[in-house]
Amino acid sequence: MSRVFGSVRAKATLGATVVVAIALVAAGAAVLLSLRANLNGQAGTEAERSAREVAADLSGGASYDRLRLDDDQRPVQVVDGKGVLVAASENLRRISGTGTGAVKPRAQRTAAPGSDGDAADDHGGGKGGDDKGGGDDNGGDGRGKDGRGRGAGADDDYSLEPGRIGAEVNFGEGSATLGGDTADYRFAAVEVSVKSKGALTVYAGAPLSAEQGAVRTALTVMLTGLPLLLAVVAAVTWRVTRRALRPVEGIRSEMAAITASEDLARRVPVPDTQDEVAGLARTTNETLAALETSVERQRRFVADASHELRSPIASLRTQLEVGAAHPELLDVTGAVEDTVRLQRLAADLLLLARLDAGERPAGTRFDLAGLAREEVSRRPGVTVEGASAEVVGSRGQMARLLGNLLDNARRHARSRVAVTLRAEGPWTVLEVADDGAGVPAAERERIFERFVRLDEARGRDDGGAGLGLAIARDVALRHGGTLTVGEARGGGALFTLRLPGHA
Repeated sequence: MSRVFGSVRAKATLGATVVVAIALVAAGAAVLLSLRANLNGQAGTEAERSAREVAADLSGGASYDRLRLDDDQRPVQVVDGKGVLVAASENLRRISGTGTGAVKPRAQRTAAPGSDGDAADDHGGGKGGDDKGGGDDNGGDGRGKDGRGRGAGADDDYSLEPGRIGAEVNFGEGSATLGGDTADYRFAAVEVSVKSKGALTVYAGAPLSAEQGAVRTALTVMLTGLPLLLAVVAAVTWRVTRRALRPVEGIRSEMAAITASEDLARRVPVPDTQDEVAGLARTTNETLAALETSVERQRRFVADASHELRSPIASLRTQLEVGAAHPELLDVTGAVEDTVRLQRLAADLLLLARLDAGERPAGTRFDLAGLAREEVSRRPGVTVEGASAEVVGSRGQMARLLGNLLDNARRHARSRVAVTLRAEGPWTVLEVADDGAGVPAAERERIFERFVRLDEARGRDDGGAGLGLAIARDVALRHGGTLTVGEARGGGALFTLRLPGHA
């Protein structure tokens, strides 16, 4: 069970589900906030319209009892400058979120006719008229131009100068009880200034039931659909990852079979896709091919080394056995030569083993021209030309490289071997040329293989074990250089060594 939940398939499914869940929650929250904001805005617009209608009536001179406050769905309050409720919806029972919690307006005192508080002073009757307004231009019936004179209400003010309605609107939220129903409302507050009434504030509310219902519905749909959608995402991801990882399981099982059988000739299946899994399969097969080549090379190396060691050991044993039985027949010179040859072969094999193990050359700085002159001095008939050239690496390994090249050239030269050094940009170039038969173009890479001798008929004492050039190329590669063979100007072989130069 732990293996299933710890698999890439399970992790991918869990990750995809979590990401989708976060995205859906964020999107759902954004939708709910936007929906609520839009509906709140609509409710605020309705509340402002109601408040401005009442403010317009007040500005036009209507008395408090003539205001349009009979809407059973929208609570309205009118508050004077002292915060006293002067008008309200008739069926208002409770309210919060406005300037006052009062629901019953203050009782309005009717002013005595002709007194300073009489509204007639501000209307059609002039100062010289009687207290009944007999001088009214409307026929003396006591009514204003719209039929709502003093007889209709003492607070009516129909002067020629209308009130002023404020441009700013303040919004808030609260609740109210109209009749027997309690609900939440969006309130708008509009200020209006009337000459006979002073500064007033009109509070009007619009119900938020539509907004709350829509938000609840949307939230219910989201809470119901989110688990179902996540289940679908998880199921689809599980199936898709299973199909995508099926080739990986094929690669794993084939690699397990290769490990168990130790058969490096087998290859993992490559899917017919152009994705990362196909790239993994191809890389795995390339690695198996490289391992197969390396193992085969190692086996061939061991077999060839055993064959090469068998000859000098057998020859040396024969000479010693003959010497033990017949001391006068002991070939001391031949025994010494076989021993030296055996010693050199063992040293070559040991150096190749170190190079194969990835031994890094030392970082010693030395003069390649001076080293070449030292090696040439031990071999008559070899010339060297060139200025000093410093390189970095193992002086001992480089001496082995130069020695192997010179010995190979002397073995095949007719009369002359020449060594030249020069600089080519960032490279130090050393060339070893002879005037022998040269190397056929088809064999110029093969001669660098181990235990390869082009002239199989020549004796081992003359031709060596076929490791010299292989060691030389491996040393050059370990020093970041190259070693190639071509044709010299006068015929013969031309070995070219390129090493990174150092000023």
